[in-house]
Parts: sequence; structure tokens; C-alpha cells
Amino acid sequence: MPELPEVETVRRGLKKLIIGGHIVQVKLPYPKVISGDSNAFITGVMNASFTAIDRRGKYLLLRLSNGHTIVSHLRMEGQYSVEPREATPHKHTEIIFELSDNRAVFYNDTRRFGRMVLATTGHEKIDVPSLAKLGPEPTADDLSLDYMVTAFAKSKKPVKSFLLDQNQIAGIGNIYADEVLWQSKIHPETPTNSLSRTVLAVLRQNIIDEMARAIKHHGTTVHSFSNVFGEVGQFQNELQAYGRVGQPCLRCGTIMSKIKVGQRGTTFCPFCQLKPNSVI
Repeated sequence: MPELPEVETVRRGLKKLIIGGHIVQVKLPYPKVISGDSNAFITGVMNASFTAIDRRGKYLLLRLSNGHTIVSHLRMEGQYSVEPREATPHKHTEIIFELSDNRAVFYNDTRRFGRMVLATTGHEKIDVPSLAKLGPEPTADDLSLDYMVTAFAKSKKPVKSFLLDQNQIAGIGNIYADEVLWQSKIHPETPTNSLSRTVLAVLRQNIIDEMARAIKHHGTTVHSFSNVFGEVGQFQNELQAYGRVGQPCLRCGTIMSKIKVGQRGTTFCPFCQLKPNSVI
């Protein structure tokens, strides 16, 4: 699933390519991509122009000139591409926005899990309630240590599961949760409320730094992620924990292990990331 760095990479690409693009036709090969009335969606975007592309957590917010916003979630494998207007739809193209300059914005989704909702700009949290529940962005300005101390103290969940909860911190998925826990030397099954303020300060900084680094490298391509230019991310070459099961820990040389935490595959170092109450 694209996580915050991948969605941010898509956002930046769309911003370069489609701002000012005027929608003259909408084709909908797969109507289920629209949550709600698909006819009302088409009517609501027709003859409008893209004015801005924003992001909240893993959601893209495509702003239109008519006071509407397309709220788009890529889910597992959703991808945007900008094509010549006469281009043949791909096998898994779900919606096409044809533009007045003879280009078209394709949304393609192999797994068909992605969804779009048309919201009123400024009322997205009302029209899409899940947006209202999102936790702070993993940035220095938004994710404060005081917030983390308070929020983490309220949960007994394993910290890996807590980090994946978008209502606690927005944008972190399986890849980056493994990464920041390894960097912070925290075992993924550690009860969230057992982490001290000092440990949370280290975790907070690693979250902020890791997300910024991943964005700089245009995200991580593990299976199928590519940006709107058709380019894969580069951060998979920088991963220190995720996907490295059976390989030596980059810090101590111990062979990396994999377990399931909350039904999610989780890679960690059994030496550097000691389980609570473990004794070497």
C-alpha cells in the first residue's frame, strides 16, 4: 500500500502536470471507484479546472475551480498517469478525466480497492468522516512530543500496531513502521504505554526524519508503486529493516527476524530490539 511518502510523491507529480487542466469529459470504466452517486460525481467535476493538489495522510485532495474537491485514496495499488487524450485505457483503468489540452488523467488500480469521493471544498471532514479522525502529520510542526506522550499512554497495543493506526499518526504504514522501530531500538511488540518520554522523543525524531528522507527519494517501490511519470521510487535501496529478514542487521550483524504483529508481517533485529523483560 502506498504510504505517506509515496502519496506525497504522487501529489507533487500531479501538481506539476495537471494544475490548470480543464475537465471536458469523464469516462468511468469502473463505476465502483466512486463512493456514492457516480452520476453526481461526474456532474460535479465536469467543466471544472484543477487548481491545487493537497494531501492529508494517505489521502489526495484534488481541488477544483468550482468549489469541489476530489478526495482520492490509492489503497493497495492505485496509480495516476497523464496520457494523450487518445491513449487506449489500460486493463485496470477505472476513471479518465479528459482535459481541454488533449491530455487525460488516468486512474489505474490493479486491485480495484482505491476510491474517490466528491466533497465540498472546506467541508471535506464532513463529507469524508475518516479525514476528521486522522492523527497529526509526521512532521516536526504537527507531531509534538507532548501529543505522543499523551496518546501513547492511553494504549496497551503493541507499538507496531499503534503506529499503523491512522487515527493516531497519519501516513505511517508497514514499511516505515518497521524502519522507525528498528532505528529507535524498540521491539515491535512493546506495549505502547510502556514507552518513556525519552524513548518517545527518539521515536518521534526518527519518524520525522524517515518520512522526510523517503519523500526525498520519491518513495519506496516494493511491488508496483510508480509516480505519475511512470518512475519507481528509490527508497527501497535505503531500507534498514523492512524486507531484510534473514539478512544481517546493519547495526549489530544479528540475523533479522520476522514475526506477525496485528496480522502484519514485521521485520526486526532480535538483539537490537529486545522484547520487554528479555534478558540477553
